[in-house]
Amino acid sequence: MLAIFAEKVEKRFPPDIRAVDGVDLAIEEGALFGYLGVNGSGKTTTIRMLTTLLRPTSGRAEVAGFDVLRHPNEVRRSIGVALQEAALDDLQTGRELLHLQAHLYELPAGSVKQRVAELLRLVDLEDAADRPVRTYSGGMKRRLDLAAALVHGPKIVFLDEPTTGLDPISREAIWRYVRALNKEDGVTFFLTTQYLEEADRLADEVAIMDAGRIVAQGSPADLKTSIGTDVVTVHVEGDHGQAKRAAELVRGFAGVEDVRTLDNTVVIYIREGSAAIARIVLLLNEASVSVGEVSLARPTLDDVFIRTTGHQLASQPEEGLTPTEGR
Repeated sequence: MLAIFAEKVEKRFPPDIRAVDGVDLAIEEGALFGYLGVNGSGKTTTIRMLTTLLRPTSGRAEVAGFDVLRHPNEVRRSIGVALQEAALDDLQTGRELLHLQAHLYELPAGSVKQRVAELLRLVDLEDAADRPVRTYSGGMKRRLDLAAALVHGPKIVFLDEPTTGLDPISREAIWRYVRALNKEDGVTFFLTTQYLEEADRLADEVAIMDAGRIVAQGSPADLKTSIGTDVVTVHVEGDHGQAKRAAELVRGFAGVEDVRTLDNTVVIYIREGSAAIARIVLLLNEASVSVGEVSLARPTLDDVFIRTTGHQLASQPEEGLTPTEGR
């Protein structure tokens, strides 16, 4: 059975902005699905439609077998949601917040105390359970928000950029909880992220969004294999104009299948890259293009993203980064 299904889903905003432009999804129960894209690509708009916070302009979507337009209440009872900004009351303690969440979901009164204790243990917040949330670090708040999304035992959980702005230890903790819930309890996760490392390490399948559309989809391994070339990266000394000139020079080089420029870097997708590096450098030097560092690698998810969108995405989070989605 599919946990999440979408067919030609669109969301338009006046005057004529297509934030999501014909998205199709078919996510199996128990999957860990990664949704990749830069700010403004449509990730958050998609997740808001699937969680009934926004109405699709057109198309059809089902979550847990319920149509998001015709049966929104059933969808909400079936899912857990942790959005970009943790919706927590700083005046409550962690325990109080989870108790309130449990009562809102109408859990049997006799089971609330045990369920809250289980969740606090799951996210390693037992020692801080009776402290006000305002005293929690960013990582602790994200873990508490995850616990709140799990109170009612949902089989489908939506996480919208759950590790943005967290330090490496807190990120690793969130990843550990997500993996355990997915593998041991069969919870389906729909994870939006800007971080390639996060998607590569966690997701069974990823979809890459660009300008409201899915431009690539598959397992991380399959997507990397699909490039079918080596990746030569050339850092050009000078401005972006020099990099563009270098790109044009190597575009017709034997074995080159694609060339992209990012600032003063040229990314070359080429067959048998190890044999071609010296000739590429010689070609650029003869054209008076000053070359800095040159590297050769097998394709990564970053290379897939660059080739399909023309943009670069963060391989790993930057400390203190707190972006917001523009669409």
